Amino acid sequence: MKVIAAFLLSKLAGNENPVKSDLKKIFDSVGAEFDEEKIDLFFSLIKDHDVTELIAAGREKMGALSSGGGSAVATVAGGGGGATSAAEPVVETKKVEEEKEDSDDAGMMGLFD
Repeated sequence: MKVIAAFLLSKLAGNENPVKSDLKKIFDSVGAEFDEEKIDLFFSLIKDHDVTELIAAGREKMGALSSGGGSAVATVAGGGGGATSAAEPVVETKKVEEEKEDSDDAGMMGLFD
């Protein structure tokens, strides 16, 4: 993600065709580790592609993902048999955690919890 972020930052700064040295400058400016193998892999994957097309394709893939949560589902057992049938209701259970307020960060409204 750091490589992609640095590449896009360079593009936002007006550099139409960022190269490895441009990304290295960005990494150095924030003290991040510069992994040449990852940079080379990134550039090999995006060559011959338009960045805006890659972003659009990524948005489509993200839109296809389910936005449902990971709630636990329990079925209600019927009669004494312990087996459930299709006619029996399915009950969803969710664990709700209570948030405690600290006086130190009350103004942040849980932004950094």
